[in-house]
Amino acid sequence: MDAKTFRDALGRFATGVTVVGMHTPDGPRGITVNAFASLSLSPPLVGVSIDHGAGAHAALQAGERYGVSVLAADQREISDRFAGRDVDPPLAWEDLAGAPVLGGALVHLGCRIVDRVVTGDHTLFVGEVEGAAVRDGAPLLYHRGRYGVDAG
Repeated sequence: MDAKTFRDALGRFATGVTVVGMHTPDGPRGITVNAFASLSLSPPLVGVSIDHGAGAHAALQAGERYGVSVLAADQREISDRFAGRDVDPPLAWEDLAGAPVLGGALVHLGCRIVDRVVTGDHTLFVGEVEGAAVRDGAPLLYHRGRYGVDAG
């Protein structure tokens, strides 16, 4: 299968949008991630899949914790910033269970990395959730290369 067909097929799966945050010597750093999944209820585990070429990969390899911020519908600019687009929205980093998370998100998860699984050109960082906070609101969705859900 060619990469374009595979990417096009997976693009039809609507996802939520997260920013995965990690501590670095220069302060909190984040990356927009839609390859996020719940893995286990007991123990509470989640996973984020990060491309080996992404700048955040090295920080996660070296770190012990990461935070997951599930973005709200009004946080598109934050997603764009951490996806490498040239926008500079105001940020409010907070701490949850020793991990950086973004203020205003619908869900905050503070995770301790318990496993790293190399799979193809990505590493799956498995985190045990040690803290969680939620608020009501509409999620930011991504589908077919765009925000929101395209029915066409």
